[in-house]
Amino acid sequence: MIRLAREPEMFRLWVDSHGIPGRLVFVAMVVIQVLVAFIPGEPVELLAGYAFGVLEGSLLTLAGLLVGSWLVFSLVRRFGVRLVEVFFPQSRITELGFLKNPKKAQILVFILMSVPGTPKDFLSYFAGLTPLTLAQWLATVAIARMPSLLTSTITGAAAGEENYFLSAIMLGLTLFMSFLGILYYRRLTKAEKSI
Repeated sequence: MIRLAREPEMFRLWVDSHGIPGRLVFVAMVVIQVLVAFIPGEPVELLAGYAFGVLEGSLLTLAGLLVGSWLVFSLVRRFGVRLVEVFFPQSRITELGFLKNPKKAQILVFILMSVPGTPKDFLSYFAGLTPLTLAQWLATVAIARMPSLLTSTITGAAAGEENYFLSAIMLGLTLFMSFLGILYYRRLTKAEKSI
């Protein structure tokens, strides 16, 4: 995955030459990225835009995100907090303990998933510990992740079309939104700890 992200033109040529199977391989890459939570998703989303364009890249990435999120949610529901502790220390799990509140869980998870810079992969594992249903979780993933996904695929597509000005603008916007998202996430978790 790292090699493909470093050589997006080769990946685009490979995908074009393999048609549907190439697209299925890409969806599988996204699923693996969600399952192995420490692999960052941004390079994969940029690669999607570069290789497939904004619309197809966004749809393929979203398909992988939904399948990966369904698998993670189901596995956490089956194995509980022990599975989450494989990837994250107890302190991180405790940090998001406020999401177990049924009245707050859905709206807070939606907000955290929609803000760039928040730990979405960690939230994917934590969602299985919340009162959310699978349908609520997948709807949240599909809607809340779209703004971040679109900015990434637009950036990748612009780079693929050698429109480096648009690519730089979108990357700058994404970085700025991520910075604000990180500040918001820290403020939210700090406020909940103090209660």
